[in-house]
Formats: sequence, structure tokens, C-alpha cells
Amino acid sequence: MTSILLTTLNARYAHTALGLRYLYANLKELQEHAKIVEFTINDQTQTIAEDLLRYSPRIIGIGVYIWNAAETAQLIEIIKKVSPQTTIVLGGPEAGHLPHRVDFSRADFIISGEGEIAFYELCKNIFAGDIPNERFIRPSLIDLKTVHLPYSAYSDEDVAHRMIYVEASRGCPFECEFCLSSIDEKVRNFPLDQLLEEFEILWQRGARSFKFIDRTFNLNMTFANRILDFFLSKEPPYFAHFEVIPDHFPDVLKSKISLFPAGSLQLEIGIQTLDPVVAKGINRPLRLEKIYENLRFLETETSAHMHLDLIVGLPGESIEGFGRNLNTLVSLTHSEIQIGILKNLSGTTLSRHDEAHGMVYSDIPPYDILQNNLLSFEQIQKMKRFARFWDIFYNSGNFTATVQLLWNEESVFDGFYAFSEWIYTQTLSTWKISLDRQISLIHTYLVSKYTTQIVEEALISDLSQRPEKTIPFFLRQSTVDKKNHENRVTPKRQAKRS
Repeated sequence: MTSILLTTLNARYAHTALGLRYLYANLKELQEHAKIVEFTINDQTQTIAEDLLRYSPRIIGIGVYIWNAAETAQLIEIIKKVSPQTTIVLGGPEAGHLPHRVDFSRADFIISGEGEIAFYELCKNIFAGDIPNERFIRPSLIDLKTVHLPYSAYSDEDVAHRMIYVEASRGCPFECEFCLSSIDEKVRNFPLDQLLEEFEILWQRGARSFKFIDRTFNLNMTFANRILDFFLSKEPPYFAHFEVIPDHFPDVLKSKISLFPAGSLQLEIGIQTLDPVVAKGINRPLRLEKIYENLRFLETETSAHMHLDLIVGLPGESIEGFGRNLNTLVSLTHSEIQIGILKNLSGTTLSRHDEAHGMVYSDIPPYDILQNNLLSFEQIQKMKRFARFWDIFYNSGNFTATVQLLWNEESVFDGFYAFSEWIYTQTLSTWKISLDRQISLIHTYLVSKYTTQIVEEALISDLSQRPEKTIPFFLRQSTVDKKNHENRVTPKRQAKRS
């Protein structure tokens, strides 16, 4: 009998919900009556409800996040209409902070914050008939030494086909106003020996892809070094992803990072802005010289793949200021640069800037900025398209040489902005643009600025790294014609020399 269902709607199948596995691992004697059932936001809501109610659960616990809040509200509505006796308990950042901007009023209970112990106690009370009076439950921070780790709750299918999320710590010492991690300012670590034992079990089961969700992995050198040593002791291939702060790379950490083989280590580095005034306004520490020094080291002395983050729409930052940030990062590294649009996440203090900076956000998830006193709605829309096209043409790695022709020796931002404006007039969309269509578009745009030979040589250089079938016919034909021309003229030149 399954009395407790733990569920969520992930953004895609490859993702797994670590939070559900923590709840499951800490259900004690109730665990044998519980089950994890995950879906994606692309699944039909009524079908999800049908699949859940097939178990006739007494309690359904749902993890609510910014990407699934609207769908979760619809799911709750359906379940409570057809099965009103089922108790629905919500958790996760989108449900745990008031006021709610999505209607969760039909949920029976909401747990705000860390729910491992609170969810177990709530379930136990419900089964005992001791229904709590308080609908909104605010548990204290838990002692991580007392928590049962969740990693045995990953199934064999998870290990074989999906992302394995792990964490060594919780909290963040910084107070960046756009980030939910700033709410829990105290950094707490899990017992390291126990954690590494769990990682070893996962490894023996076949796990080779570990994504750490710690906000400041490189803050505690003892933890960081031992975890890096764990992976360095293993035989590649494997993949480890860490989110790191950009200005804290002591020599001992640098030396270890430089030992990782290519393709095995990814570092997500939250830059967000390089403007000291803007950073100070949102309580974000910014040591520019250290950041530049560390990025240069990672770029030139390691094989780590970097994923750098920049945000559009921060209070006090103009479009020109963002452009300078982008230009600087491109000059420092060839790594992926993720361009995000500012979101006013529930639970953050970002709203305190609304009046002074004219900040206007959407009330619909993901609560992205619509305009402020420096960026109009039209400019924000253009930057959303800019970010998407940047992903397609820069971050994809498909056009490494060709994309540089978009700006050549000019401003990276200005060059790509002009291309972004043009390409939208051709597609009227930023989605479902095939690779052949991408090649054709960038070719058409660039041959108006350079000779056809320069453009096609760059494209062929890029696309020759991919299977032959990805090179469009017109480029393959151009290559054939060039070779035929060379074969025709070479004998004549040899004859003259003889």
C-alpha cells in the first residue's frame, strides 16, 4: 500500500528532484508506505493527476518551483475536485514564501524551508488523526548531522540515465538580493566522511555525472579539496559540476583544478555584473582584480569548462553597462556565457528597489523584469531575444570561428546586437531554428560584410568538426568547386616553373 506519494514536475526527464529524495530518506517507519513518482512540465496535468490517484494515496507531497508553479496549481485543483479526501502538502521555494503569486489556496499544508523532519512529523500526525491547526508550517533550520542522506533513493534508472544531484553544504554567506540563497546566510556542512561514503556507493553503482547544488562550493577549502580528491582518484570518464564564487581560488585549489582532464569538470561562475556600483546596490561583493586573475588562470591553465552568468536588468545597470560586461568577459575567456533576464524571486529583497529604479516585473512565473527606468519594455524584449540567439550561435559551440566575424575587432555586444536584431526580422521566432537554417542565416548576414570566401571558410572550419551531414549542400559544393579549381590551375603553374 502506498499511503504517501512524493512528486514534482521537473523541467525535463533528465532532471531529478533531490528534495523529494531527502523527504523519502527521512520518513523513518513511514518509508515503506511511501513512493517517489516524478513527471515533467510537458506531461498533461490531468494525466498526472490520474497517475497519482491510481495509488489511492492518503498524502501527496509536491515540490513547487518557479518552473512548475502554474502547472502545480492546476494539478492541485484537479486532485482536490475528484479526490477531496487526499491531503496535499506543498514544499519548495515557490510555495514556501508569502505572498503567493500563484494560487495554492486548495493545498492543505505548506512547509516553508527545510522539510525533512517537518514533513515526517506532519505525516505521522495526519495518520494518527491529530490534524495540525496551522496550515503554513515554518520549521527551524535542521542539524545536517542528524539528516539521513538521500542518495540511496536514486534508482538504477536514475543512475543510468539521469542527472545525479548532490550537495555538501547549505546556505550562503553573501546577501545578493536577487538570489534565494541569501535568505540562509549561515553555511552549514554535511558530515564529510559520510558524504564521501555515499558518493563512493553511487560511483560503484555506475554514477558518473554529479551535479553539486552548493551555492559556494569553493568557500570551505577542506571540503572542496577532499571532494576534488575523490574525483581525481577515479578513472575518467566522469563529469562533476560545481557552482563557485569567482574571487576565491587559493593556490591549492588551482593546483587541483588544473589536474582534471578535459570534459570532466564544469564550473558555474556567477559573475552577474562587473560594475562595482551596481553590485554594491544589490549587496553583491565584487573583487574585480581577483575575478579577472582567476578567470585568466582557469582559461589558460586548466581544462575546466566554465559557465559564466550575466544578468540583464539589474537595478541601476544600463544596456551600455551590460554591453561592457559582456565585452570584458569575451576578452577574458572563450567559455560559455549564460545571459539571464532578472527575475524577482519569491522570498528575496529585490522589491526594495522598485520605486527608486522603476522596476516592473511580470506577476506570472518566472517573474521576469518587464522594464525599469533605464531599460524600456521594448529593450527588455530585444535582450530576451539577444540572450536566446547568443545561446544558439555563441554558447552552442557550433560557430566558434564564424561568430567572431559578427564583431571582428569592434564591440562584441554591438556586433551581436545588430545580428540579433536582423535575425529576428528573418525568423520572427527564437525557437525551433534548425542547424541548417542557422547556417544559412549567419551566412546570408555575413556575406553582406565580408567576401563569400572568408565567410564560407569560417563556416566550413566550424562545421567540419561535426558529422559531414551537418554541412549544408551549398557549403559542400563550394568546397568541391574550390578543390576542382585548385586541381585545374596547379599543373599549369608547375609547367611554368619547369
